[in-house]
Amino acid sequence: MKASSSIFLFIGFVIAVALPPLILENFGYADWLVPNFWLFYGFISGLTLLILGGILWVQRKNSDYYAQIFLAGTTLKIMACLIFIFVFLAKNKVNKYAFVGDFIYLYLLNMAFEVYVLLRNLRHKNLG
Repeated sequence: MKASSSIFLFIGFVIAVALPPLILENFGYADWLVPNFWLFYGFISGLTLLILGGILWVQRKNSDYYAQIFLAGTTLKIMACLIFIFVFLAKNKVNKYAFVGDFIYLYLLNMAFEVYVLLRNLRHKNLG
């Protein structure tokens, strides 16, 4: 898979993930989202983009380390998210149920996208 197609796929994914929160905000269910949700959304999406870029760069340089960089990126992502959560919760008073729901929504969908790109690239490499 080319890097450009992965980036376009990521842009489509980011737009698709942003639609349900936008709908919630516009139809009176904004209390289901934490304050500063878009900061949270941007942080996790930015981390996913960095990991995707790292994976694609390693694939182009030396594809033998492809799975290892994915695992390293995933580990760094969860650690960065934990630090962000501690800072976010210290600065914002939030509904804990809304926060957990928003975090699971954002983190798991972004993780699923990373796994999809990993599997798609590995399948493509084995077929080629």
